[in-house]
Amino acid sequence: MNGFLSVFKRELKGYFATPVAYVFLVIFLFFSGYLPFRDGFFEMRQAGLDLFFANLPLLFIFMVPSTAMRLWAEERKSGSIEFLLTLPVTVSQAVLGKFLAAWVFLGIALLLTFPMPVTVYYLGQPDTGLIITGYLGSFLLAGSFLAIGSFFSAMTKNQVISFILSVSACGILVYAGMSTTVNYLSSMLPSGAVNVVQSLSIQSHFDSILKGVIEFQDMAYFVILIVAWISACAVVLEERKAA
Repeated sequence: MNGFLSVFKRELKGYFATPVAYVFLVIFLFFSGYLPFRDGFFEMRQAGLDLFFANLPLLFIFMVPSTAMRLWAEERKSGSIEFLLTLPVTVSQAVLGKFLAAWVFLGIALLLTFPMPVTVYYLGQPDTGLIITGYLGSFLLAGSFLAIGSFFSAMTKNQVISFILSVSACGILVYAGMSTTVNYLSSMLPSGAVNVVQSLSIQSHFDSILKGVIEFQDMAYFVILIVAWISACAVVLEERKAA
């Protein structure tokens, strides 16, 4: 437990020790606010954050991998990973410590979008339940993409390659559940196969949470996705350590 906390604190402090974290926050906050207004936030004449949450998956496809790409690729390139793994810290503790620190950082980024709900409450009377579930789904979405990015960061020393692979994997999970993709697949595949693809898409489960209903299958999907990719990351690092 002490090893996990040491890695967690070290990693979380590291985010704010360089200007990179602040640049990330500025870019994220700009686009998370700009995209809803570009799509007609005021023209909808509805007090809600539907457009804000709808744009987050596409924004996260690029923003989250940019956070995850340094988790292990930088450690491997600099050679500090050997030093880290010789400390009284297990690989699992190191993986969880780094992952949770990055997830907390992304959570802070989401919390800093508070001007959006404040604006909505100023303009009308939104459904508070929808806003809460929307932020919950967004946090789980960020964690899922981060877990994927952690795996690819552990696979290579090159941060650019890690970023590209993570963006590709996250993009596939999002676009597989979009209506345009589903309609296209429906013209080629039987309905059963299309339903399977749609159920595996992260977009479908995210949209389900945005409706304000938290179902077990949606929560289980995100938990399994995060645990699976984090476990795969730990396996890769265990093999590197053994080698």
